[in-house]
Amino acid sequence: MPDDTADTANIANLADAAFPAWFASPGALRCSERGASRDASRDDHWMAEAVRLAELGIGLTDPNPRVGCVIVDGEGRVLGQGHTQPAGQAHAEVMALRDAQSQGRDPRGATAYVTLEPCAHHGRTPPCCDALIAAGIARVVVALGDPNPLVAGEGLARMRAAGIAAEVLPEDHPSAVAARELNIGFLHRMRTGRPFVRMKIAASIDGRSALANGVSQWITGPDARRDGHAWRRRAGAVLTGIGTARDDDPRLDVREVPTTLQPRRVLVDSRLELLPQARLLDPPGQLLIYHSLAAPGERGAALVERGAELVSVADPVRGKVDLAAAILDLGQRQVNELHIEAGYKLNGSLLKAGLVDELLVYVAPKLLGEGRGMVDLGGLTALDQAPALRWVDVRPVGGDLRLRLRPVPA
Repeated sequence: MPDDTADTANIANLADAAFPAWFASPGALRCSERGASRDASRDDHWMAEAVRLAELGIGLTDPNPRVGCVIVDGEGRVLGQGHTQPAGQAHAEVMALRDAQSQGRDPRGATAYVTLEPCAHHGRTPPCCDALIAAGIARVVVALGDPNPLVAGEGLARMRAAGIAAEVLPEDHPSAVAARELNIGFLHRMRTGRPFVRMKIAASIDGRSALANGVSQWITGPDARRDGHAWRRRAGAVLTGIGTARDDDPRLDVREVPTTLQPRRVLVDSRLELLPQARLLDPPGQLLIYHSLAAPGERGAALVERGAELVSVADPVRGKVDLAAAILDLGQRQVNELHIEAGYKLNGSLLKAGLVDELLVYVAPKLLGEGRGMVDLGGLTALDQAPALRWVDVRPVGGDLRLRLRPVPA
């Protein structure tokens, strides 16, 4: 599985400096503002455990955030713990309270460590802040404020009004950084209305993503492919273009790692050229196709017959799919993380449009010579026209190297 939340020290050094302000709930009283924590080392330990529990929500909780909760008494004994369940089921705080109740443990006067501000609204489930208040919790330590407009500090305010000492970790605390990375898609969607877009590329050391004849399977080794499936599992949707669909006939599902949820599969196909027998149309799940035709016609009807959903989002200037509109539509469909596995042309179009939030590049120790590049950016005439990226993480995966990079904010 992706290990970006496990190595919190590494992430803390590389965290995105552009994020911090909006992750904190308005009016949140931070631990640093309250003075030293009652027991900073104990708080650090139990919040790290809450983050570990939150990681169990990958491939399970979407579109809800991945949240963990640990309830600890004054003697440092765990009374209950849990993590958020699939959408419509119990959140982390309720799971931890149920765990305590099932063991006959009284949570009154205890401290709850939660990786995201407890919700304060009636959605699919009742407010979690009310559950903590009713249980008699005395203190709540939160890793992150929730920017969801339905929460946005209200959970903290209601708990404080009920007499609970509610604290938010400093934004550079390792557990706060880890919790933010774990929920980067949810937080990004709450802020911008669109998913966090991660582009995955497998390439040779000389930057080729395929041979000149289009063959690309397999440039990287099995460990890198398995790791790539773990990143797919994080996503609410996996998107590719018609070129890749024609050349590779991919499935775009999660197979190499276990998962409860399969990400939605998405295709950019301006002229509806996908063949009805393509594997993208096979189970699991429905294929969403963005096209630019005024009317889908017979080809569209054949795809709908195979279970596809067609959405026209035309760019009137280019006569192709409006990529920004398609990604915004995915945000409205509650996709938190969008995973791109496409060819160099679509990759280039997404990058030039400023729609990519992270590059996930697997580099194999091979030289392919002439072939297809990673992205098509057209003919740049000056170095300052090149998209500027910063390193987030670099590590070996099997015999290959995994690079994670994010655009430098303008």
